[in-house]
Formats: sequence, structure tokens, C-alpha cells
Amino acid sequence: MKYVLLCPVCLAVAALFIWQEHRENYKAAVGLKGLASLCFVLLGVLGARLSGNAQLARLAVIGLVLGCAADVLLNLRFVAGKYGQPVFLLGILVFLSGHVLYLAAVLPLCRRPLLCVLAAVVLTALLMAWIFRRITAKPAFKIFGVVYIGAIVLLNCVALGNLLSAPSAFTGTFLAGALLFLVSDIVLILNTFGPESRFGLRVTNLSLYYVGQLLIALSLQMI
Repeated sequence: MKYVLLCPVCLAVAALFIWQEHRENYKAAVGLKGLASLCFVLLGVLGARLSGNAQLARLAVIGLVLGCAADVLLNLRFVAGKYGQPVFLLGILVFLSGHVLYLAAVLPLCRRPLLCVLAAVVLTALLMAWIFRRITAKPAFKIFGVVYIGAIVLLNCVALGNLLSAPSAFTGTFLAGALLFLVSDIVLILNTFGPESRFGLRVTNLSLYYVGQLLIALSLQMI
């Protein structure tokens, strides 16, 4: 597997970012987070050159780029003053766009799309009911949360369907990345809108996120 050394570099820079954010050095944290995210974008771009499915790889790389942009936007909220909340929402919207690109990349491989959609609807309803019992948020945030989590759950259902119908290094690695992404976002929601924000949950959220993005990027050279 090529370019895998970018993974420890990404995680090391991400660790520095988390530390700077914890110390409330928010400007330095934004820069470090952007650098960490550029690592998984670079890994995806280089891996895509080895891919046997150019269209899938192209869409996934755009998804990685959108994830990188969203990462910067989410942390800009700490230095944006009164514009912090709109910047945060824009970051979530960009993340959602990235998930849509991931979904567009792997959906053509899906043999049971209707079944995946039905499973995603049921799982999203159950998951959001569980989350809503644990958070306090405005109705607009809740509606957006349903759409956002629903998109990630659908991505996971499609990725799982692809693995079951055509087991391979690509389908397994992509599913692992998508699943870690989902768990990461659940932790983020609970930590952001729950009764108390904890540093340990922030570390968990970001660690799962970066590993998830790296796995998705790595999967592109396995097609």
C-alpha cells in the first residue's frame, strides 16, 4: 500500500491541533487542523491515481476536499465572534455536501438501493430519537441534524450493502471509514448540544473522524 506514511503524519498534526485548541490557542488550532486535513486530501489524491474506478475516485476526492474545507470552517467559529454560529452551520453544510459526494461515489456499486434507503430511514429514526433524548437544541438544529445524520446513515447502509454483495479490501475499508465518521459525528452532537462539553469526548470525536477520513482516502487505491 502506497503513501500510508501520510497517516501517522496526519494523526500527529491532528494531535497538535487538539492540544492547541484545548489551550484555547484558536488561531494556531485552525491552521494545524487545516494541515492535518490536507494530509488526508493528499492521501486521497495520490491514491486515486492508482484507482481502477476513476469516476468513483474523483467523486471521493472531492468529498475529501469538502471535508477539509469544513474542518477549517468548524474551527473558525472560535475566532469569528458574532459570526461563529453561521460559520459553524456553513461548515456542517459543507460536510453534508462531502457526504453526498461519497454517496454518489459508491451508490453505483449498490445492488439493493431501495433496501438500503429503507434501512437508512428506520435506523435514522431510531438513532435520532435516542440522540434527541440526550441533547437540547433549537428545532432548526434538530431538523438539520436529522438530514445530516440521515445522509451519513444512508452512506453506511450503502457501504455495508456493497461489502455484503462484493467483499473486497475497498468495500471493507470504505465501510470502516464511513462507520467511524458516523460515530464521530454522533459524539460531536452529544458533546456540542448535550448538558456538558467534555474534552475527552472532543478527543474521541476528532480521533475517530481523522481515522475515518484516512480510511476512506486509503480505500481509493484498493479499487
